Amino acid sequence: KDAVAYYQRLGVTIQRLLTDNGSAFRSRAFAALCHELGIKHRFTRPYRPQTNGKAERFIQSALREWAYAHTYQNSQHRADAMKSWLHHYNWHRPHQGIGRAVPISRLNLDKYNLLTVHT
Repeated sequence: KDAVAYYQRLGVTIQRLLTDNGSAFRSRAFAALCHELGIKHRFTRPYRPQTNGKAERFIQSALREWAYAHTYQNSQHRADAMKSWLHHYNWHRPHQGIGRAVPISRLNLDKYNLLTVHT
């Protein structure tokens, strides 16, 4: 719900979701949530990580740049660092797969000058 609310604040409506076959995405609770939010949920083919390549790449980056990049005193410090890292990853870090642009630029928020206001 938090992710959907975040993107709604940016003017993005989530209509479809493609995930791998992890147990979290196969749960009844997740299916009920998608139904409640009006999101059509589809799964990638099993044992085909290339289908979910961008997500797999994100996980590699998160592990390298956030999870294992520092020693954290406790789980709360790790969670707080993740919030900061996710902001950097989406708003400031260039991504080779999208022409060295930052992911948030793909939403055309500059139309409303939100990129300038936010950064």
